[in-house]
Amino acid sequence: MMSAAARAPRSQAIATWLALVGGSLGLHRFYLYGARDPWAWLHPLPTLVGAYGFWRMNQLGIDDARGSTLVPLLGAMLAATMLQAIVYGLMNEERWARRWRGGMADAPRGWPTFVAVGVALAVGVSIAVATIAFTAQRYFESVVEVR
Repeated sequence: MMSAAARAPRSQAIATWLALVGGSLGLHRFYLYGARDPWAWLHPLPTLVGAYGFWRMNQLGIDDARGSTLVPLLGAMLAATMLQAIVYGLMNEERWARRWRGGMADAPRGWPTFVAVGVALAVGVSIAVATIAFTAQRYFESVVEVR
């Protein structure tokens, strides 16, 4: 397997946007590591399972037990990849150059990278809080007997 420095240089802005837009499907990992990255292939499955749970809840109602069990997978994947977008966007430029550009300087980070970081922060926090609240609500509804 080739080292990161031996591959074509990777852009910090593109990696950040890929994590933001398609990170739950592993697009940022495919871009950075290639098609042989096992972690990239692990992204789509929980995302699609969680999306299936969301679809079930949309079709069968919020009381669908299987759907409400699967939906937090989607929330966790989305929140995790928003965090990854933030990490990529805010990584030190010299460190990025050593790791992904073979020591070559990249174009300086511009406003598109910071916009992606801001959007990832807002979306990631919203999704994480919503997932925690939904999961806690479903747990307490299952424990507490309604009279």
